[in-house]
Amino acid sequence: MLQRPRRNRKSEVIRQMVQETHVTAANLIFPLFIVDGVNQKTEVASMPGIFRYSIDNLLREVESCMKLGLNSFDLFPNIDEALKDTMATESHREESLYLRAIREVKKEFPESCVITDVAMDPYSSDGHDGIVKDGHIINDETLEVLGKMALAHAHMGADIIAPSDMMDGRVGYIRNVLDDAGFTNVSIMSYCAKYASAFYGPFRDALNSAPKFGDKKSYQMNPANQREALIEATLDEAEGADFLMVKPGLPYLDVIKLLKDNTELPIAAYNVSGEYAMIKAAVQRGWLNEQRATTEVLMSLRRAGASAILTYHAKEVLENKWL
Repeated sequence: MLQRPRRNRKSEVIRQMVQETHVTAANLIFPLFIVDGVNQKTEVASMPGIFRYSIDNLLREVESCMKLGLNSFDLFPNIDEALKDTMATESHREESLYLRAIREVKKEFPESCVITDVAMDPYSSDGHDGIVKDGHIINDETLEVLGKMALAHAHMGADIIAPSDMMDGRVGYIRNVLDDAGFTNVSIMSYCAKYASAFYGPFRDALNSAPKFGDKKSYQMNPANQREALIEATLDEAEGADFLMVKPGLPYLDVIKLLKDNTELPIAAYNVSGEYAMIKAAVQRGWLNEQRATTEVLMSLRRAGASAILTYHAKEVLENKWL
């Protein structure tokens, strides 16, 4: 045999020399959950090792992450039920929990990259990503609320706005709102291919944001569809998106690859709560090697084409020097 591919696998030095895909701290975005109060740090039961932080502890957590070289954060609020209403007014109220958190992180760590979530569900008494009317989620009226949220985030110093609602036309609407207010340098990371997935359960536990009725299938994508993601990506790119996101990550590696091959925009992948929880549960039972399983997951997302990976594993892989 003239060709023996195993020769390039025979030692760790050679394996590293020919390795095609790498994951570094620069590729990772750490999602962080926020609660009101002082000195609060409560673990999410379905996500071992992941906590909800009051703003004072959030700042300590961000500082510890940045010492590891982890500089990008996506913030998500857990809002008291008493503050929720049908129009999600808490989402853009001055001095709300979320707006204060954005401001404080950017004030204390101006060199950090703060990504903010734009969707109504954490603030909505209906638990949906859009305004509910006669049992239906209405699209165009929702855009105004999303625009108010995005503008409020920009005023607090957000670096990247990430609309996760899947309403039609929201990228263009938000881009116009930001540009008209002078925030031309604020980026948009569009959840362009967000699927109606079973893997969001632990996240909804963390935020207490599950829909109060029905499901999200009328606006989130059908898991059976791949090429539909190209329609969404094409629209969002034309409307001014700077990043395109696929969510979830692991079940949709083919979609990440499809978008990577059809756009010059950077692709983000969300390694979601259910994917994280599955690994943690299997590790607790001794069924998986945590380091190998975790790094394999992250490597697969990068290999498929993701430049940025939102992952709850971000801090632990750097703390443990797994990369």
